[in-house]
Amino acid sequence: MATDIASELISIVEAASESLRRIDNSQASLRSTPDDWSKKELLGHLIDSAANNHQRFVRAQQVKELTFPAYAQEHWVSSQGYGDRSWPELIDLWRLYNRHLAHVISLIPQEKLAVTCVIGANEPVTLGYLLEDYVVHIRHHLQDLG
Repeated sequence: MATDIASELISIVEAASESLRRIDNSQASLRSTPDDWSKKELLGHLIDSAANNHQRFVRAQQVKELTFPAYAQEHWVSSQGYGDRSWPELIDLWRLYNRHLAHVISLIPQEKLAVTCVIGANEPVTLGYLLEDYVVHIRHHLQDLG
């Protein structure tokens, strides 16, 4: 299962990276409304998701149950100033971080996929579920970036 998810992640990221590179920096900086994220900020959110999930994917393998804090996405995006970053650099960071995560995922032993993970106040889920949900999350947001 983990190797299938890793392969799927690579495929998604490589295809999306090509598509994202067709968006220019100024277009990536625009917000459709003042309350919406720009494409840069949305990709920044996906970078933050990678960073948070990286910790979860590695730490869950060390324990019988992982308890991890919730992810305050608005704070993470606003505090890092993604809107002021270079669009090509954000794409590169997101692409390479996810290639690394795919590698990490591919190394997770089958028995570790059953480790229980509690994120913030959410219901417990397994590490396997977190892997699958990570890919679903990326697919969801890539629709908004396309």
